Amino acid sequence: MAEEAKTEVKNEDGKKILATIFKVILGLAFLAFGAWLVYKGWAYLWVLIKGSVGLFFILAGIITLAIAKE
Repeated sequence: MAEEAKTEVKNEDGKKILATIFKVILGLAFLAFGAWLVYKGWAYLWVLIKGSVGLFFILAGIITLAIAKE
């Protein structure tokens, strides 16, 4: 009975290790794919950033006015 419990614990530890390895590999794959997309779409990303600057300043102005009102 004690040996069955030890085997069960070993199986659970193995599953946890495999799950962790899978998550690490998946995370690295997402990082690599994201970096590749940024590299390939740099021109589009730059247009998006330039187009968002105005909206950022409008939001910053609204927040500043809301703080000054208090």
